[in-house]
Amino acid sequence: MESDYNKPVNIGSDRLVTIDELADMIIKISGKRITKKYDLTAPQGVRGRNADLTLIRNKIGWKPKVTLEEGLEKTYKWIETKVNEDRKTLTINTNQGYCT
Repeated sequence: MESDYNKPVNIGSDRLVTIDELADMIIKISGKRITKKYDLTAPQGVRGRNADLTLIRNKIGWKPKVTLEEGLEKTYKWIETKVNEDRKTLTINTNQGYCT
């Protein structure tokens, strides 16, 4: 996509998602058994996040092509692949106390 517009713009999902919902999505994608814990004594943060895509739509006609869940799943799988590749090449030298 080409454009003469050269100022910062928001990209992402314009769907409002709470941190709790985001955590649930990632837990489901990971396939792991994770129990969330809440600190109810801590200050309450923002209820949720979403991107305002008005500017980018108006200036260059951009809109997301994948859902938040699809993007998270692709990102999770990519990171998981990279971590597994690194684990295969990592040799721990216990005698020297460092990783090579």
